[in-house]
Amino acid sequence: MLKTDDIDKLKERFEACMVLSGVGDALGFRNGCWEFCYSGRQIHYELEDLGGIENISVQSLVECDDTTDKENLYRSLARHYVECMKDMNGRAPGETCLTSCRKLRPHKQHGYLIPFNEQGGGCGAAMRAMCIGLRFPRPQDLEDLIAVSVEAGRMTHHHPTGYLGSLAAALFTSYAIQGCPVRQWGKGLMDCLPKALMYVQSQGRYVEENERTWNYFKGQWARYLAERHISDGKSDPVFPDKYGIDERDQIYDSWSFAGWGGSSGHDAPMIAYDALLFAGNNWKELCHRAMFHHGASGSTGVMAGAWFGSMFGYNGVPDVNYKNLEYLHYLKKAGAELYRL
Repeated sequence: MLKTDDIDKLKERFEACMVLSGVGDALGFRNGCWEFCYSGRQIHYELEDLGGIENISVQSLVECDDTTDKENLYRSLARHYVECMKDMNGRAPGETCLTSCRKLRPHKQHGYLIPFNEQGGGCGAAMRAMCIGLRFPRPQDLEDLIAVSVEAGRMTHHHPTGYLGSLAAALFTSYAIQGCPVRQWGKGLMDCLPKALMYVQSQGRYVEENERTWNYFKGQWARYLAERHISDGKSDPVFPDKYGIDERDQIYDSWSFAGWGGSSGHDAPMIAYDALLFAGNNWKELCHRAMFHHGASGSTGVMAGAWFGSMFGYNGVPDVNYKNLEYLHYLKKAGAELYRL
């Protein structure tokens, strides 16, 4: 039985997951100035001029209680995807998201299904999936987490590299809520991939195409976990002796699909995970590694912020970073509703 203090802390972690995901996205994006900057060092120079993370003021699934009714849940998700596209002016949504949302027909049965997309390996599905981990946070929820994260992901990114990023983001959020050691998360993801493939095969849609392109995501994550010496989920991570701003830019790009770290479904959660592995409960260090780097820094920041919040709440986060966040009230409300469910 959880004590009252423990319940209050858990509620805060659900809320902080949603709020700090918005903070991570806003910090990394910085109205496009940093999301599209080609130099992590330039970002850090500008951050210093602003007075550091302590002085940056950010302004920037709960409808369906019955998750056994997947058709209703998926159509609700699709409806909100379409609706949110009306609020994308100046927010630089990915072309895959934009194109795919135009194909969604949430008012029709199975209107959330789109065709397989050879170019659908971007990070957009991963960026929005952390709330799925809050909806299915327990080990016994794993089957639902896999199904919903895959289907929510392939509504816009119907390619394994894209929607498996959605699975990773949701799964790692559930691990954070459970209090699993971060070094175990990567192995947990690898253990989930065969289950996810079985689910995709069981649905009978574009199975051959999905099987053909499945191994890229798996192979990239296997390589990363070996590089950090955490393939077994038991060992402590090993980082390069020199792992500063410039080195991170180069390494993040080496993990990427096309030389822009964090832009794909496999490397956006990978960079966020790597940052959290190193930073632990140090918010400032996490921001330096996940939000302020060359590449898709908003994409990695949104996940790193969510996982930090899921683990530590607002501990160590300057309130100036989130008190003026756009849609703060709605993010808090969403966290509270997800906790209730």
